[in-house]
Amino acid sequence: MKLLRGLVIFLIVTLLFAPALQGQNFSRYRDFSFGMSLGDLSKQVDGQSTDVNTIHQHPALIQQLTWWPPPPSEPSPQAEPVREILFSFYNGQLYRFVLAYDSFATEGLTAEDMIQALSAKYGVATRPAATVKFQTNENYETPEKVIACWGDSQYSLILFHSSLSHNFGLVMLSKVLNAQAEAAAVEAVKLEREEAPQKRVEQAKTTAHDLEAARQRNIKAFRP
Repeated sequence: MKLLRGLVIFLIVTLLFAPALQGQNFSRYRDFSFGMSLGDLSKQVDGQSTDVNTIHQHPALIQQLTWWPPPPSEPSPQAEPVREILFSFYNGQLYRFVLAYDSFATEGLTAEDMIQALSAKYGVATRPAATVKFQTNENYETPEKVIACWGDSQYSLILFHSSLSHNFGLVMLSKVLNAQAEAAAVEAVKLEREEAPQKRVEQAKTTAHDLEAARQRNIKAFRP
C-alpha cells in the first residue's frame, strides 16, 4: 500500500511539473516570467488584443488575459494538468497568474497529495491560517482559503481550493508588482466612486442627445 501511494505521488509530480525538476525557481512558470510584457505573452499564447480584459485604467492600467493550454499534440501519458491560466498585468507587466488545475488531472487527490507534489519542486511549505483574494473580472473578487504557501523574498506561490469550481488552484505572484497593483486597484475603486455621479450626468446627456438626433431623423423620414 505504501509503495503504491509512493508511486502515485511520483506520478503526480511528473504529471504536474514535467520536464524533470531543476531546483526552485519562483520567478517563472513554464515559459512565462514575471515582468514580461502583455504583448510578448499574448504572442506566446497566440492571443489577440480582443482577449484582453481591462479591469482599471487609472491611476494604473490593470489588465487580464485568460489562456486555455492546448492538449498535447501527440498521445502522451503526461496529459495537460492545467485547465486555464488567468494572467494579470500592471502597466503592461505580468505580476500574477492564477492556475486552475484540470479536474481529471487532480481527481481523488487530497490537499496533502497536492502539498507533497508541489513541495517536491518548490521546497518546504508553510501553512498559514489565511485567505487569498484575487480579482477574476472588473466586478468580482474571489476570497479563497489558503492551503499552503511557498516562495522567497520576491515571489509567492499559494495553493488553494476553489469555492467556485471545487478544484485546486495555484496563485503565483511577484510581491513588489502585486503590492503596487493592489494599491492602484484600491485607488481606482475610490476614483470610480467619486467620478460616478458626474459620469451618470454625462451619460444622461449623451442618451438625450442621441434620442433627439434619432427623433429629428425619423421626423423627416417617417411616413404613416
